[in-house]
Amino acid sequence: MQNWYQIIPKNTGLSIYVWIIFCLLPFFFIFRSSSMYEMLFGILMTLIFFLAYRLSFISNSRFVYLWVSVEMVISIVMTALFGYIYFALFIAYFIGNIKHLGGFLSLYIVHLTSTLIAITTTFIYQIDSLFPNLPFIIITVIGVILLPFTVRYRNQQQKLEGELEDANERISQLMVIEERERIARDLHDTLGQKLSMIGLKSDLARKLMTAHPEKANKEVEDIRNTARTALKEVREMVSNMKGTKLEDEIVRVQQIIEAAEMNFQFEGDPHITNTPLLVENVLSMCLKEAATNIVKHSEAKTCRVTIDQSPTEILISIEDDGKGIPDTLDPFRGNGLQGMRERLEFVNGKLEIESKNGTLLQFHIPNVIKNKEEEE
Repeated sequence: MQNWYQIIPKNTGLSIYVWIIFCLLPFFFIFRSSSMYEMLFGILMTLIFFLAYRLSFISNSRFVYLWVSVEMVISIVMTALFGYIYFALFIAYFIGNIKHLGGFLSLYIVHLTSTLIAITTTFIYQIDSLFPNLPFIIITVIGVILLPFTVRYRNQQQKLEGELEDANERISQLMVIEERERIARDLHDTLGQKLSMIGLKSDLARKLMTAHPEKANKEVEDIRNTARTALKEVREMVSNMKGTKLEDEIVRVQQIIEAAEMNFQFEGDPHITNTPLLVENVLSMCLKEAATNIVKHSEAKTCRVTIDQSPTEILISIEDDGKGIPDTLDPFRGNGLQGMRERLEFVNGKLEIESKNGTLLQFHIPNVIKNKEEEE
């Protein structure tokens, strides 16, 4: 409902000045009466009507029907005594604001019926005074018929627009949160791998510095190149979030595994076909995160990566011979495995983990047939 001071109808297709005229017009009809008592009675009815009309907006549902009934009675009396029918438009507007469908239909039928009866009866007995106003009477009847539905439709439309605006705002907030989490995961994956490699190569260079200075210099050069690569990848990720090819990621994984003095083994074809770039990027990032976890936590000597492609799915397995995941530890408690699972679920994939004589991670991705050239 409207606030109590907003009794002039809005969004009805009529100017606010027309409604102001409707508020003042009853006094013109009243003052045409020759009897002082009739004029006083008409003024009193008009004041009571607007009081009831105002109260109908601020009352609870139990008294709304009472005030509307009072307004209908006054509208019938004003039509019969003074030929003033325009109070029916105010009532029709208020009925359109009734939210309950049953109450809306009940008041609409009662108001339309009573208005038609009052106008017809008054027109028969006062045809000489009402006939010049016949066009306005017809317009009023049309307003009583259509105005409640128009107001109800517009209220529902405004409500839906408000809900849509709230939903869009909520979606925007969720998109911001999701984007922040995605950037955080990507930074963790990108910088984590490179910083781990830099740390490993730094330790190796320190060990080789005295015994094998040439090898130490080579490791230092690799550290510098890795730092440059990390900086370049971060810039690319922030500016364009460019995807990574799986075959390129295999090379980087091999570098970090061998830098940790582990044996790297690979089986399969890294060049996957008929796969969207988004899926390939997700697989590359998951593979990168898995290799980083192996270097950090597994204490393994061998890391084996296998890629199997079938008509229905792509399966990537990453296996190490390290200490495995303790039974008492939730594997998805940290950011690494949880991030991998979330990324795979985003592309309808899944992550499987086995921890026996080492750790086995398997990435299952349904094979979506898509023209990669068109996508690019």
